[in-house]
Amino acid sequence: MSKHTLHRLAFDTSGVTYEESLEATNLQPSIYERIGSDGFENLSESFYDRVFADNEAQWFLNIFSSSTRQEAVENQYRFFVQTFGGPDLYRQKKGKYTRLVGRHANYNIGSKAAFRWVEHMHKSIDEHEKLKDDEIASEALKKYFAFTAHYIVAAMEYMRSDQLSGGTQIDAGRIW
Repeated sequence: MSKHTLHRLAFDTSGVTYEESLEATNLQPSIYERIGSDGFENLSESFYDRVFADNEAQWFLNIFSSSTRQEAVENQYRFFVQTFGGPDLYRQKKGKYTRLVGRHANYNIGSKAAFRWVEHMHKSIDEHEKLKDDEIASEALKKYFAFTAHYIVAAMEYMRSDQLSGGTQIDAGRIW
């Protein structure tokens, strides 16, 4: 499967092109410069507050059952800081490559989960103290997250066992 094909599949479900998704990583000043380390920590905290309080979709919360809330917040925070213009915190903890698809491959997630993830993230962005007044950064992040969530789902279908990064097996028993 080519990256071009995966980009098209992600576009088909997210409505965001690959090029549009990159806007968030190329903003000047960077999103990290706009909201800082604390801003990303607040975004991750807000997101996981929503996830862990999601009583309407227990199936969605179950996706996160292999880590604690604090572990999830820390990993996401580190990834956000590094991806959006800050220091390489994620690399320091997880290694050279982010490998988002491989790190999520042990969860058999699908489009339903991607849409739910994006919904929680969009609400967190909309209510974020600094992002709610920065339409350019907010919209760029929303595009990035929508595309990336659906890219992960599209690419997971083509993962080989030697590409897993977050576990050693795909959990075939759970489909989200």
